[in-house]
Parts: sequence; C-alpha cells; structure tokens
Amino acid sequence: MPELAAHVRDVPVNQIREITEAAWRTPGSLVLSIGEPGFAVPRHVLEAGMACLDRDETNYTPNAGLPVLREAFAARFRQQTGADITGDRVYVVEGAQQGLHLAMSLLLGPGDEILIPNPGYPTFGMTSSLLHAVPVRYPLYPDQQFQPRISDIESLISSRTKVLMLNSPSNPLGAVIPGELMEQLVELARVHDLWIISDECYEAFTFDVPHVSPAVFDGTEPGEARVFTSLTLSKTYGLTGLRIGALVCPPGLEKRMNNVMESIVSCVASPSQYAAVAALTGPQDYVAEARNHYRANRDAASAVLAAKGIPFLDAQGAFYLWADVSHVSGGDVRAWVHRFLAEEGVSFAPGTAFGSIGEGWIRISLCGQPQDLMDGISRLPARA
Repeated sequence: MPELAAHVRDVPVNQIREITEAAWRTPGSLVLSIGEPGFAVPRHVLEAGMACLDRDETNYTPNAGLPVLREAFAARFRQQTGADITGDRVYVVEGAQQGLHLAMSLLLGPGDEILIPNPGYPTFGMTSSLLHAVPVRYPLYPDQQFQPRISDIESLISSRTKVLMLNSPSNPLGAVIPGELMEQLVELARVHDLWIISDECYEAFTFDVPHVSPAVFDGTEPGEARVFTSLTLSKTYGLTGLRIGALVCPPGLEKRMNNVMESIVSCVASPSQYAAVAALTGPQDYVAEARNHYRANRDAASAVLAAKGIPFLDAQGAFYLWADVSHVSGGDVRAWVHRFLAEEGVSFAPGTAFGSIGEGWIRISLCGQPQDLMDGISRLPARA
C-alpha cells in the first residue's frame, strides 16, 4: 500500500497517553498521569443537553456556533480577564485542541515557524508539524521558575517566525505568567509582527495570583489585534467528553472564519452547545468546589514532596505539580515512569513528554481523590 505522508509518520508518540494507557492496563494502579476532572457534571448541564435531544434539535447550527453560546463565552471572558470582546469574535469549536488546530491553520503555512514553550503541552508541536510548519522551542528554565524570558524568545525569532504560543496557567508546570511579563510578551509580538495564540484551558484555576490574558494588552481594531485565545469547558466544568470550547479571534475575520470552520467541522453538535450554555450561565458552584479541591490537593502533595526532599515548582495554577525526580530517574525519565508503574503501581507523566527541559521531571495530576494522590506520591523515593 502507499506510504503515509512524511509529516504524519514523523509525529512523535504522545508519552502522556503511552504511560496512562499502560496504567489502565495495570490492575489496581493509581493513575496520576492524566488531567481528567473527577467530579460529577452538574445536573442542569446534563439536562440542557438531554433537552436538546428530546426536542430533536439535531440539525446544523451556524458555523460559528449558537449566538447565545457565543455571547455566553464572551461574557465569561470579559468577566475573567477584563478584555473588551463581543460574541461576534467567538467561534465555538470541538474542544480546545480543535481550537488550536483552527488557529494554526489560519496562521501557519509550510515552513513557517511557531515558537512554543519547552516544557510545553505536546500537541503544540504535534499540531504545527501536521500543518507542515516548524515548531521552535523557547526554553523555560528551572532557575527562572519556568517563566519565559524575553531575551531567550527574541533570540529565536527569524524571518520565518509567524506565531508566538503562550500557555498560562501552564500545563504541565502550573506556572502563571504575571501581568507585567505578559504585557512585555505582547509588545515583543507587536515589535516583530507576530501572531499570538494563547492557550487558556486552565484560566479558572489560579491560586493567590490573577490569571492575566494577553488579550488584555491587544489592539482592538482590525489590523491592530494579533491575539487568538483558545478556551475550553473540558477543565473548567469537567466536560472533557462533550468536546466543547471556543476560539476568540481578532476582529475582522468573520467571513474567513466561517469558511474555514465549514471546511473542518461545519459546526459543533447541538447538545454539547446547549449543555455549554447551561454551564456558562448557570450556577458556578462546580468551578468553586473544583478550585478548592485542587488547591487542597496541591497543598497536601507539596507537603509530602517537601518532607521527602523532592524539589518541585510551587504551582500557582492549573491542577498539576511539576516535581524533580532526577535523583532516581537515571537520565531517562520516560523509561523510569514505566519502571515505577511496574514496581509501585503508580503512573506519572514523564517530563520529556513536554520537551527536552523536562528530562528528570514528572507531572503529577492533582485532580483525583486525595487518598489516591497521597498514596501515590508517598511511594516516591526520598531524595538523600
């Protein structure tokens, strides 16, 4: 049979899925390698989706999504960030991953470069490579608290650079980019005439620091604005399987966006859209309870790691802890997490899933039950 295209053959294995699927095949294992919220979805959200099916509202919606949902996303974005946007700049997508693919499809041509964080979420590089673009990784160093440095990014900008990828709160790091630095990053993009794609999947979960979106510092007129913001309800409301999110776009792209949406997905399923309206406009108890749960798990897990002498990044957001296990991983943390699963029955995501700087580190998911989390990290060998 004919071969697959080279850019597909060269997509690397997702090491998060690799270890997680191994854990799922291991009876009795504690799975701390994947970010899956574990709370029951609020009843009013489920009922909104079921009511859509009951009335047989199963036809196409507008390419950009239901107007009521677009405005609900815009209202939450205004409330969370202070950015002045309206619903006509919001495009409903099949989860944040499709939103990222959509944004990159609009902005990247063959051979164009996109600057992505190292460590950073693996699909940033995977998706851009599938579009024949070139991911260029800018470093996030431990001695800088894994915050980006303007000089490091600027040194990597070339004539082919088109996009700067930002992610705050960060997956896998739990780091949150402070407002002053975020403003500098937007100015850097403006000086070098770059687009920005901002992945804000975890915007609802920060601890003692604000979430600052680059959209706050963006221009407001067509031709001035350069920030695309990827949002999702997967993490905020635990709706990972409904595949519902939004891409907030600069003004003036309405016609082009509708054409591209039609060619990729046409529109998102109606029941998911109505469930999303209910989530965004209904009671917000779920979000508050989830945030408190993640904070409590972070604090308890941090105390265990500190007692064992294991260095970790103090998580300011998202629901992960980034921990240094170089004292036991032997220079190959990917192999070590598989040995640890086989010997101790616990799975962690290897830091190399997120980039070369992740060697020797693991990502610990904080979204599960406290007892499982405590039991799992208690099995980590202490640092001498």
